[in-house]
Amino acid sequence: MSDTAYTADEMMTIAAARMVRNGATLFVGIGLPSAAANLARLTHAPDTVLIYESGTIGSRPRVLPLSIGDGELAETADAVVSVPEMFAYWLQGGRIDLGFLGAAQIDRFANINTTVIGDYRKPSTRLPGAGGAPEIAASCKEVLITLRQNPRAFVETLDFVTSAGHLDGGDGRDRLRLPGKGPTAVITDLGIMTPDPVTKELTLTSIHPGVDVEQVKKATGWPLKVSGSLKTTEPPTDRELGVLRDLQERTALAHAGQA
Repeated sequence: MSDTAYTADEMMTIAAARMVRNGATLFVGIGLPSAAANLARLTHAPDTVLIYESGTIGSRPRVLPLSIGDGELAETADAVVSVPEMFAYWLQGGRIDLGFLGAAQIDRFANINTTVIGDYRKPSTRLPGAGGAPEIAASCKEVLITLRQNPRAFVETLDFVTSAGHLDGGDGRDRLRLPGKGPTAVITDLGIMTPDPVTKELTLTSIHPGVDVEQVKKATGWPLKVSGSLKTTEPPTDRELGVLRDLQERTALAHAGQA
């Protein structure tokens, strides 16, 4: 463990990265998911195959991409395929082990919204949209979701359902015959939640160092369930922090003036 100070975002990114299994085929979203996935690749999971929805397979970006169309992804990939092939053969064909998504809003069953805030016809905020997230959420064998936790993001009712988590809970995914397991963990800047095995409602199973349960509950827009065997997340190691900070520093230098 490290005695070095770290931020809540660093703890979140590192906790998410730890959930990536070495050798997994990983479909990656841009932003926090990409940072966590690449941190995993650069630390404990060097054989992980990173896939982005633009069609790049086996990308090893030296810096974090600005978008799925960033040339860095294609230049460092093992192969680049067409988008129809990526979705029809690789994703919907059940060949992706893990999907890694972000969200603007999430509900208690890990359904996510990346479309609009407010009424769809007259939204207060129009978000980037669905992209490949609905197919990733439906077809990957498992899904991880990472986002910062606050009552505006963790809501009782989504303004728009972009991607299916566990729908209305229970056997909701089975009733729609969705092939993947759906979200198996939600990693935030405060802790980690996993779905109840039966109801599929998100349950707090780990809190990050320095965070208390009441703080997490106040940041959640529904009565949050807490595991009876609640754990505390292991703090970042010096190596994890060093690799993450180096990656972010390289990215900032590479993208200076581009964002």
